[in-house]
Amino acid sequence: MQPLQEHDPDRIADYRLLGRLGEGGMGVVYLARSPKGRMVAVKTIRAELAAAPDFRRRFAKETAVAQQVGGEWTATVLAADPDAALPWVATAFIAGPTLHQVVAE
Repeated sequence: MQPLQEHDPDRIADYRLLGRLGEGGMGVVYLARSPKGRMVAVKTIRAELAAAPDFRRRFAKETAVAQQVGGEWTATVLAADPDAALPWVATAFIAGPTLHQVVAE
């Protein structure tokens, strides 16, 4: 985990951000704590993608479908807001190596 950057928010909805887990083409993933103390991953979507109505519709559909999926091979979707200024989705946090670490090994 990396520290939050100067321009990062300290909260998204009810989630208190603790640090950055990663960043990619779609946005930034943060480690956060829920109001009940649970560790979660919160992914925010880049502003340029959020500005596209078509993207928002797909994101809303994908998060709705992901909330219906469960099992030991997926991270549970806890909440999402595709209509927020910067859309986001919160999932259960599952500790483990990064994809970069796995590929490097």
